[in-house]
Amino acid sequence: MVLGVDIGTTSTKTVAYDTDGHQLASHSVGYPLDEPHPGYAEQDPQLIFDAVVETIRTVVTELGDGIAGLSFSTAMHSLIGLDPDGAPLTPSVTWADSRASSQAERLRAAPWGLALHRRTGTPVHPMAPLSKILWYAEQEPALHARVARWVGIKDYVLLRLTDTLVTDHSVASATGLMDIHQLTWDAQALRVAAITEEQLPRLVPTTTVLPGLTARAAIATGLPADTPVVVGAGDGPLANLGLGAVRPGVVACSIGTSGAMRVAVERPAVDPLGGVFCYALTEDRWVVGGAINNGGIVLQWAGDTLAPEFGEHGEEELLALAATAPVGSGGLIMLPYLLSERAPHWSALPRGAYVGLTHGHRREHLVRAALEGVCQQLALVLASVRAAGNEVREVRASGGFARSPLWRQMLADALDMPVRFPAGHEGSSFGAALLGMQALGLIDSIDVAADLVRIDETVRPEPASAATYAALLPLHSELYDALVPTFASLRRLAPSLPAEPPPTPAPM
Repeated sequence: MVLGVDIGTTSTKTVAYDTDGHQLASHSVGYPLDEPHPGYAEQDPQLIFDAVVETIRTVVTELGDGIAGLSFSTAMHSLIGLDPDGAPLTPSVTWADSRASSQAERLRAAPWGLALHRRTGTPVHPMAPLSKILWYAEQEPALHARVARWVGIKDYVLLRLTDTLVTDHSVASATGLMDIHQLTWDAQALRVAAITEEQLPRLVPTTTVLPGLTARAAIATGLPADTPVVVGAGDGPLANLGLGAVRPGVVACSIGTSGAMRVAVERPAVDPLGGVFCYALTEDRWVVGGAINNGGIVLQWAGDTLAPEFGEHGEEELLALAATAPVGSGGLIMLPYLLSERAPHWSALPRGAYVGLTHGHRREHLVRAALEGVCQQLALVLASVRAAGNEVREVRASGGFARSPLWRQMLADALDMPVRFPAGHEGSSFGAALLGMQALGLIDSIDVAADLVRIDETVRPEPASAATYAALLPLHSELYDALVPTFASLRRLAPSLPAEPPPTPAPM
């Protein structure tokens, strides 16, 4: 058995798998995402480390002996500054943090901005650790000067578990600091961030096996100290692996809180316009695609705002309400940029918008338009994946949205492609376990994933609905471009706008 440890944005989940892909035990522990200021999204590294240890210990207690090793998955783009003793000087700044928006926009607008993206595989965006480190250099220079090492959350966890500081090519390829063609830290990116190569972890392949656990970590997890620890990779590439989307032409689509579209390729490359990312999985397998900030969070917002009487767990009622509105929501379009946006424009400027609202629209139209907006945004990302020169012949999808027949059909219609839904697997943790099995010699190749993953259902597009979404898709793209000046003006005005409602006048 191999344990796949998936360090996510809101929880860590450890799942045990055997070499036939059977899930044997699992446990998850959640933790908060702190937002102390507008645009901030950070976490306590200690809470995450504690969650990792607790989930491993719980699974080990359930299974007993027979665990061949651990392998890790992690949310990408996190950043922690450590002191010389390895103690955090900063919170773990997550992908959702947008405080470095102005730094990212300045870098993106530079004459070499696109070249930097194409060389590092990471869009120049506030999510990227490059932009975040530059923010610290400009906004908190004294703290920036005190940081001995800049690391990601998985690097920090592995340091605590094994006393070894490394980062894998997959996580590094999402920092904006590594040359994906040379697999070395990028000299220009380091100059921009005002750091040296010695302030970053040693780069290693994702299949690197660390010698084992420290004595303290062995006691805490319940594992023998010589248990092999596989470094692992980022959750996006590993989700492809966990869905069996490891061969060229097979796209993995996920919609959780956020969403993404990724296709596996054999050589690193970014399209000429910089519409996609390119992140490593193994030495000879990469994923090209785009992530969106707004997936299931849009449904949550719609419930809280438009139908609060359904309560905290009213998703089914909300989706049933959306199903009463027609395809295309009666000409109502929502740009679902509630948490700004990433692909394919890679800008922190956008805000959400309803366009086309008339007196005849009701809340069922508003809810459906929100869901359609998410699917249309994914269709734009898929177009960018194709524009990067990638064949797309199959889509496999996973995530919380897949529980909804309405949303499944809507995605197939918006993409105008059959969408296949694998059964049973936790994508990133299963991907981590498979990568670990290859690293430990328990399977010949991660290509077995394509055979181990069973397809539970295939949803085919309904021609009339697909035609409606195809007609509306250009409007989604045009609206983004048309509203960029408005987004910029809103951001400029935001600090001067009242944060609280006016006081209620006293009764006469």
